[in-house]
Amino acid sequence: MNDSKIIDVANRAKVSVATVSRVLNRSELVSEKTKKRVLEAIQEMNYTPNAMAKNLRSKKTMKIGVVVADIEVSYFAEIIKGIENMANSLDYNVIICDAQNKKQKELEYVSLLQNRTVDGMIFVTPEMTNKEIIGLVEDGYSVGVIGRNIEHEQIPCAFTDNVKMARDVVNHLIEQGHEKIAFLSGYADAIDSYERLEGYMKALRDAGMPFIPDLIDNGDFNEDGGYHSFMRLREKNADFTAIFTANDEMALGVYKACKQLSIQIPQQLAVVGVDNIRLTKYIAPRLSTVDQPKYTMGALLAEKLIDQMNNNEFKDKRIFKVESKLLIRESSIFARTRENDSQQATK
Repeated sequence: MNDSKIIDVANRAKVSVATVSRVLNRSELVSEKTKKRVLEAIQEMNYTPNAMAKNLRSKKTMKIGVVVADIEVSYFAEIIKGIENMANSLDYNVIICDAQNKKQKELEYVSLLQNRTVDGMIFVTPEMTNKEIIGLVEDGYSVGVIGRNIEHEQIPCAFTDNVKMARDVVNHLIEQGHEKIAFLSGYADAIDSYERLEGYMKALRDAGMPFIPDLIDNGDFNEDGGYHSFMRLREKNADFTAIFTANDEMALGVYKACKQLSIQIPQQLAVVGVDNIRLTKYIAPRLSTVDQPKYTMGALLAEKLIDQMNNNEFKDKRIFKVESKLLIRESSIFARTRENDSQQATK
């Protein structure tokens, strides 16, 4: 249908075109009596609004961009699914932007916002600084963040407590009798890396155990990086009986290295990851990991950002801090005398 049809509806209902438009956009400025008359005219004329024309008039694209660090990392799949399902239910489409672990790529995708190609943008574990993201919002753009809490009333955020999850992992390994625990970090500039390292160090300190720099390496949050990081630790003759990897992808790299070196998990090395990606339940031994509600974080953030760009009914709800849960499986349990106290191992 073209714009002339809305004029016909207005004439039949004996109202202005603006009033018809307000009814179509569910404005509260129209009385119930007038609204009823307009809706009857729409039904009688079998009028269907031209969505594209409507969006052009309102300067909305009905699209949001989602910038992820690395589309190949399984962690992002569930987050994207949550964002996309929620966005679609609210009549928005999603454009996926793969930053390829490069801050410059993130900044390039910002042009989608600046050129109004999308109405808003969600950054998932971004490398951009808080100051850069706040700058976008203060320039009038709609932005949300997953994986980080930015102190700004107009930036909705969904995240888990990285420090707590890391402490839970290390405490579990200490309870299993491990005194030397290695840690594989992710990207050097990632906030997740810093916070999970902080939790690792706090757990050691609380247990009265020394922090040994030689037991730390950077695996870049991917399987290949985890493999090479583990090999570097071995080359340094680092002495450790357990390893905590900052995500499951790196843990898969550790599994690959252990198979190559004939190291038995968990008999000779306990392994714990983060994210609870699907594969962790099917490898042998099953990987102990931290389950993050990835789908929920994506869905909540998308709903809030879209609401903020429209009615802003949830204006008092900016932060979504969701709980993570340590899932203890076979990769970190060898002393079977503890099995009765570790019922989560069957999960």
